[in-house]
Amino acid sequence: MLVVPVINCRDAETAHSEINKAAEFLPPAGWIHIDVSDGKFALTATWGHPSDLAPLKKIYPQLHFEIHLMVQDPEGVIASWLEAGADRVIVHLETMKDPGFILDAARKHGTEVMLAVAPATPVENLIPYLSSFTAFQVLAVVPGPSGQKFIQGMEDKVRFLQKYRPTALIEVDGGVTLEACRLVKEAGADAVASASFIFGDPDPQQAYEKLVNC
Repeated sequence: MLVVPVINCRDAETAHSEINKAAEFLPPAGWIHIDVSDGKFALTATWGHPSDLAPLKKIYPQLHFEIHLMVQDPEGVIASWLEAGADRVIVHLETMKDPGFILDAARKHGTEVMLAVAPATPVENLIPYLSSFTAFQVLAVVPGPSGQKFIQGMEDKVRFLQKYRPTALIEVDGGVTLEACRLVKEAGADAVASASFIFGDPDPQQAYEKLVNC
């Protein structure tokens, strides 16, 4: 299982500390997931600005960064993140207004776009976009802070995507415990993104490895 540590912090000091911890145990070409919440679409606002990304990529050139835009206006901010060097941008179906604009912007930068769906949104709403996007995220908690519990039934969304878009990358984010990891892996998920299970453990590397081997 591909495991992506999630940085969901309100201040730069905590964010940099967690990224540094993750860099110690991630493999070369490993992924870091940065939550960017505006406090409008998501329940809380987090640390994270495009100007923060370029220095991180210089410090950790061996890592890839995916940017989770939990914001009301992804079209208004995506260009800044792409120009800053994001390796993948995650945009929410609930706030996306112009998928063509999003995909064209990412294509110009050679960057993948992952389309995310929140728990309350029926997975069938993704049907018009299944052929346009190559990666999908099932968010298994309400958009907002880390530490929430995995919402039961989200594995059914994974099964839907696996059935109708089997070649796409499917990521599950939110409330990922060892049990939840096994559940979504069985359903067909390729990756999980985790914050509290990894960084809330006294040994983040051990927690990470448990998920890798779930």
